Amino acid sequence: MGSMTIAKGINNGLRAAMERDPKVVLMGEDIGKLGGVFRVTDGLQKDFGEDRVIDTPLAEAGIVGTAIGMALRGYRPVVEIQFDGFIYPAFDHIVSQVAKMRARSLGKIKLPMVIRIPVGGGIGAVEHHSESNEAYFAHTAGLKVVCCSNAEDAYWMIQQAIESDDPVLFYEPKRRYWDKGEVDESAAPRPLLKAQVCREGTDLTLVAYGPMVKTCLQAAEAAAAEGKNLEVIDLRTLSPLDLDTVAASVEKTGRTVIVHEASTFLGMGAEIAAALQQRCFYHLEAPVLRVGGYNLPYPPSKLEEEFLPDLDRVLDAVDRSLAF
Repeated sequence: MGSMTIAKGINNGLRAAMERDPKVVLMGEDIGKLGGVFRVTDGLQKDFGEDRVIDTPLAEAGIVGTAIGMALRGYRPVVEIQFDGFIYPAFDHIVSQVAKMRARSLGKIKLPMVIRIPVGGGIGAVEHHSESNEAYFAHTAGLKVVCCSNAEDAYWMIQQAIESDDPVLFYEPKRRYWDKGEVDESAAPRPLLKAQVCREGTDLTLVAYGPMVKTCLQAAEAAAAEGKNLEVIDLRTLSPLDLDTVAASVEKTGRTVIVHEASTFLGMGAEIAAALQQRCFYHLEAPVLRVGGYNLPYPPSKLEEEFLPDLDRVLDAVDRSLAF
């Protein structure tokens, strides 16, 4: 058991996977000598060499296309997209090839590759460095999409993603990279594709993932001071969705607020809300509410705190739900 940041958890998880399997290869822009712009891969090229931690050109389509070929040849490539908004040059490869290869071959060909994506805002950067594009890929059949929110999950989930024979998009909340948490490297990890109840409660269920999990836990603490008992669920997996865990909580509390940084318009919250309306209709005491970013291009950094969901917006939704 030790304390480490989310960034260090991913670093240690990558290291453990590379030590176990010589076919695990890392690729990305500035991930080697520099250790990545967030230093998540710091020290790995020095220890594993330039043949396994590869500095690539600034060409996301080329990075992902090369990784597809390597995965087909028996490697387990882990590619880093330096910032979330840089993934679009590789979008065609991901939705047309990565997601479809297994189905196209009737299950005969597997594509074990991981695409790491630092996601979200809150770091004072501009649009292509602050986006939340997870819904594009969660919508795409054939991809697993997961998002860690704490150091323990960062350490274990990256290893589980690498071990998967299907392609995984691995979202990392960049504004939380330096948040610390306890990690027991000897413990059994949680299943990769299962949500976690982070805090139990009886009055309302907060559902979040990635950077918003911490915000929801803070909201639950603030609400507790006013006598409100909120349950908080970290989805952890966006595709497939663990709706059983969410529905069980909502059937208990009768109320739910779904929180994510991305726009609420056709976002993950819309799918979850629709599913809960179908599954929990007779248990709901209030409409399912969503809190998210606005349906606008990401603003200049001086305005991002007005754009991103925060404690006040979450608590306002909680109050509106409890008022029904």
